[in-house]
Amino acid sequence: MTGGFLDGDVFKGLAFRILLFLTLALLPFGLIAVFQTREIARQANSNSELSLLALTDQAASAERSIFQEAFGAAEALSALAQLYARDARACSTFLEAYRRAVGRYSFIGYLPPDGVMRCSSAGSEFDFSGFPGFVEEVEAPRRQITWNPEGAISGEPVLVLSQPFFTRVGFAGFMTMSVPLTVIAAEMASPLQGMPANIVTFNADGVIVRSDRAREITDIDLPASKPLSKLVGQEPTVFKDINFDGASRIYAVVPVVPGVAYAMSIWRPDEMQESLRQSIGLSLSLPVLMWLASLVVAFWSLNRLAVRHIRKLGRQMRHFAYNRRVPRTALGQGVPRELVEIQKAFVRMADSIVRDEAALENNLRDKNILLKEVHHRVKNNLQLISSLMNMQIRRAQSDDARQVLKRLQDRLLSLATVHKNLYQTEDLDRVDAGKLVEEIIGQLLVMGLSAARGVQLTQQYASIEMDADDAAPLTLLVSEALTNALKYLGPPRDGGPTRLEISLKKTDEAEAEFCIVNSTAGAQGSAGTGLGSQLISAFARQLNGHVEVGFENDEHALKLRFPILQRVKDAYDF
Repeated sequence: MTGGFLDGDVFKGLAFRILLFLTLALLPFGLIAVFQTREIARQANSNSELSLLALTDQAASAERSIFQEAFGAAEALSALAQLYARDARACSTFLEAYRRAVGRYSFIGYLPPDGVMRCSSAGSEFDFSGFPGFVEEVEAPRRQITWNPEGAISGEPVLVLSQPFFTRVGFAGFMTMSVPLTVIAAEMASPLQGMPANIVTFNADGVIVRSDRAREITDIDLPASKPLSKLVGQEPTVFKDINFDGASRIYAVVPVVPGVAYAMSIWRPDEMQESLRQSIGLSLSLPVLMWLASLVVAFWSLNRLAVRHIRKLGRQMRHFAYNRRVPRTALGQGVPRELVEIQKAFVRMADSIVRDEAALENNLRDKNILLKEVHHRVKNNLQLISSLMNMQIRRAQSDDARQVLKRLQDRLLSLATVHKNLYQTEDLDRVDAGKLVEEIIGQLLVMGLSAARGVQLTQQYASIEMDADDAAPLTLLVSEALTNALKYLGPPRDGGPTRLEISLKKTDEAEAEFCIVNSTAGAQGSAGTGLGSQLISAFARQLNGHVEVGFENDEHALKLRFPILQRVKDAYDF
């Protein structure tokens, strides 16, 4: 059947086909409601934890108010106690009057660092210097709350709040406030619906100082795997643990006075929440299996519709990159319209690249021919100038004039040799330095070294590629160096033969060395003060090289080290 609605171009597109297959694959995700339920349960659990913390904080609000008020009063009374420090009776009278006026404290006292309390609301003197831990408290004074099961004045359980205070000299003592537990219980908020059944207050040492139930019951209901001292200093937290009786409990901890006292509420797990968590855990397996099945279907559909055709198109592109073969075969039947259009665009692009590369090669060939012709004409012009100078040399009236013209002629011939090598080589950007130096040395030796002198000549030239721009300063430097060597060439004083050694070699992959050594009759020359030495230094700088000149044992040596650029080969990386 042809010409139907499904045969339109829209339904042949890759996007429509992928959407169709993915729609079929993602149908099982109707069970996503299970995950939404899990998210709702997680939010409910988070809200439950916040509710537990809020209820715990609300239940401990009265206790927090008492503690904060007591510590604030202790700070204020510590300053007044200092004023009455020398009059214990007046100090005690003042503290007793304050205690009666407030009506919340059973005892107030000022404890100096020596441990003898002389100023207290009881009006008596108490010696605490021998109490266990008193020395440690004096050495490291801090706010603290302790539980005394039997107050010395009231005879009932009290909480003792100690507030250290300091003067310019240093630690000045503690102001202690005793709060009866009955006062705290009376001021606690009225029980509301949802309030915890048990609130435990513990200090910074992890010691319980107050509980709503009997201590024996409270001790059994504490978390078995997490001591209270581990909860000190933490942010408000909710955690689940088992108590010492093996029962599951939920604990909520909030700071009452940060760093001093903390309140912990103890809850029994809600059975409905537990069943909800179990059902959510069991419902996870089915959606996971459906998700894996959806991935398999999606992968199969994408591989069938797109991936295999894209791989074939990639192979065609790699073949074109390697050997410039333009693909002429189609991708096959049933290929999405988008991929067919991509292949057609690639074929058109490949044809255009092949044509452009052919045009570039023709232009490059024409450019090389023109450059070679330029180098050839420059070489001919330099040789013509050299011939004119040769005529001038023969007509020169003095030896100095002939010598100067001869040196200029050598430099012109060196440049002419460079241009000759450039138009004779295929690569106009590179030149063989070994071949070039050998040819220049040969020209200079023919003109400057006679066979009758009996010179022992040693030459060694390595094939080294270098940029054409560096060829001119190298040849001019070699010309100057050899001219200087021939100028002072002679037999050594020990009677040996006259020696001349010339070499060009690689010292490593990125550096080359030119060396010329000649024997002398003991004369060292001008030691770099003449024009030749200045030119050698200038040419070495152009090469970014370094020249070393030395004279030892009737031998004069010149060494030039200069960098050579390595040819970078293009490569395709697929």
